[in-house]
Amino acid sequence: MAKPKADLPPADAIRALADDEGRLALRVTPGARTEAVTIEDGVVHVKVRARPDGGAANAAVLELLAHALGTAPSRVTLLRGATSRAKLVQLD
Repeated sequence: MAKPKADLPPADAIRALADDEGRLALRVTPGARTEAVTIEDGVVHVKVRARPDGGAANAAVLELLAHALGTAPSRVTLLRGATSRAKLVQLD
């Protein structure tokens, strides 16, 4: 059975929440049943299926966020929160 497509908001809505330097705060849920990027109360929530083992969830978060923004995964960098659910990423 194929993996269901992620539920994604418009890229402009996500980019609008980044600060002047292109940094974006995220709230991450690893090990979720489905993958999704949502915006709730001005906070970007990212749910990924990957478990937080060996950085797999972080890589999945960056890849899903890049997909939601319509950009390459190399254009999204994790700045802070490698072991936390609260993360800060740089959008290039």
